[in-house]
This record gives sequence, C-alpha cells and structure tokens, in this order.
Amino acid sequence: MKILLLEDDLDLCDLIQKELSKSGHTVDCCNDGETAMLYALNKDYGYDLALVDRMLPIIDGLTIIKAMRRKDIQIPVIIITGMSALDDRIDGLDGGADDYLVKPFHNRELLARIRALTRRSKEIHDDVILTYGDLQFDREIRELTCHEQKLDLTGKEAELLYTFMKQPETLFTKEQLVLKVWGTDSDITPGNIDNYISFLRKRLKELKSSCIIKTVYATGYRLENTHA
Repeated sequence: MKILLLEDDLDLCDLIQKELSKSGHTVDCCNDGETAMLYALNKDYGYDLALVDRMLPIIDGLTIIKAMRRKDIQIPVIIITGMSALDDRIDGLDGGADDYLVKPFHNRELLARIRALTRRSKEIHDDVILTYGDLQFDREIRELTCHEQKLDLTGKEAELLYTFMKQPETLFTKEQLVLKVWGTDSDITPGNIDNYISFLRKRLKELKSSCIIKTVYATGYRLENTHA
C-alpha cells in the first residue's frame, strides 16, 4: 500500500517508515501539520492509508483528519499519539479516525492494525482484483491475466497498471503518475515514465490484449479498450 505518515518526532518517523518499507509499503512522511495538510488533501497522491500523530506542530492531526473527511477522502486513518485519556480516544474516533494507537507501541502491533483495517476496508478490498476490457489484474500477487494467459509484473509495473485500471480511460499526466506510483520523495523524473509505459505496452502486446495505453500528445497517458 501507499501510506501517508504524519509524525513530528523525526526518530520515530524514521523508524516507522523503515518498518513499513520492509513490509512492502511505500511511505511518504510529513513532520509538521501545515505540510501534512497539503499532502493529506491532495487526492492525486493516491494514499491507501494514513498514520496521523495528533500533536503535530502548526496544525494538529485531528484537524487534518476532519479536513480529509470533509473532502470525502475516506481512506483508513490510524491516530498515533501519546494522548491516552478516554476523552482523547473518543474525540479521535468521532473526528474521523478508524483506529487509535497510544505511544509507545510495538511496530508489530502497528502492522497488525494496518492489516486489520485493510481487511475491513471495502474500498481497498474491492480494488485487489480489477477488470477492464479483456484484462484482469490481481494487485496482491501482481498477476495480469488476459485470454487465460498470465504474466507476473514487477512492483512498479504493477502499481502503474493498477493506477490505470482503477480509473480506465482517465488521462494521467506524467507528474500525477510519479506521485501515485513513486511518491513525493522519489528521484524519478517525469521523463522516466516513458520507459515504464513502454514496459507495460510490451506486456499488453505479449498477452494480445485489446487494451492499449494511449499517448495524448503533450499531456499524458490513458488506458483504452480498442474493442469497446
């Protein structure tokens, strides 16, 4: 999954990011509420889950969560905080959080709660297997199927195809694809996207799919079904 981590303790933020990355997740980090608000409210980033410290500087975490919900960003949110009083927990959950984890916590418990929320999240569950045209894509095992032929994709190929198949016929700029697939801290440039698009086109051609990734001149790319 692609996870947004909002935590002002730099050492803890680094520790959590490393643990999540070892589990296969992509993580974007913010250490103050003002920057965090910009990340959290930008739907182009395509986060699957957010971890939010309540006591962020400038803008507090609960304010950010409420703003997310007002903007209809319904991804699972776990509050991570040292505020352990019952009223604090109630405020957090009533404010839009899905879970509440009190510091200090073990990273194994955090990962378990993420897995639990993922299982319960209808949005994420429904998006594990996507279909469009003659394609079926299993995101969990990165397997693409067409006419009973199957191909295993690399991690970035899979995330790029997932982006296209989640919103087929939607035009994506190179900048949007970088944000959705590689995140904000990646060194990849929009120009490198052409190479990954070429890889995916070869995959579709190998499967003899009717679906193509069309280039829209000077704008971006979109997934289309030529037999529609």
